[in-house]
Amino acid sequence: MFTDQLLAGRRILVTGGGTGLGKAMAARFLQLGAEVHICGRRKGVCDETATELMDQYGGKVMTYGVDIRDAQAVDHMIETIWATGPLTDLINNAAGNFISRTEELSPRGFDAVANIVMHGTFYVTHAVGRRWIEGGHRGNVVSITTTWVRNGSPYVVPSAMSKSAIHAMTMSLATEWGRYGIRLNTIAPGEIPTEGMSKRIKPGDEAGARTVKMNPMGRVGTMEELQNVAVFLISGGCDWISGETIAMDGAQGLAMGGNFYQLRDWSNDDWEQAKASIKAQNEKDRAKRG
Repeated sequence: MFTDQLLAGRRILVTGGGTGLGKAMAARFLQLGAEVHICGRRKGVCDETATELMDQYGGKVMTYGVDIRDAQAVDHMIETIWATGPLTDLINNAAGNFISRTEELSPRGFDAVANIVMHGTFYVTHAVGRRWIEGGHRGNVVSITTTWVRNGSPYVVPSAMSKSAIHAMTMSLATEWGRYGIRLNTIAPGEIPTEGMSKRIKPGDEAGARTVKMNPMGRVGTMEELQNVAVFLISGGCDWISGETIAMDGAQGLAMGGNFYQLRDWSNDDWEQAKASIKAQNEKDRAKRG
């Protein structure tokens, strides 16, 4: 679909680029000739990903261990990157989410999602954007959101609120920063199964069987489809697209809301099993960070 070396000369930062959707997008950017920078809380994971991708595609992948909830740490990372030249593109992919009945949600649980998704995304966008403006550079931001920004979603209220904030930021800054040659858009993918996230928001259905039954096209999404949309948005093929959210979900958001309303039928036992599954995944991730 895309010509070889389409992204040659580009310097792209992918937050949460060590695993899942971020890793897939980083791989495609590298394959198309970009210099790729990836960050995550687990630098070791990012380092392993960088080695794997460079062994497979060549090129250059730089890694950073950073918690994007820390504005100072974010600014330090961006300053380090800028020391060798400005970024051309930013992919806001880092996120956190889990299902919960909202009445059982603790403030700490809410903050665990909101501080990454809303605050962290703003910190990175702001640190990159103000340097673009100060240096007179054009720039491009693509953020990963969800179709819930259009209609909300029960049982993932912190994520629905935080992703809606990114949606609002994208529209707001597209109009404010457009005069500087800075574009912002979002991709709202439907379900693309990944190990960690699927276990937190689809416990017992990590492969997406329920989605297949409800989806108008009868399937979940693929990493390749996400890669292709992300590349198109930063490729220069249509630089007049700005402030937009592109849904990539086989029309599930239109047909079924694309959210977690179906969990209203869960029993108390179902919720207890989900909590146990989420707790086990959290402990597994903490062990890896340790």
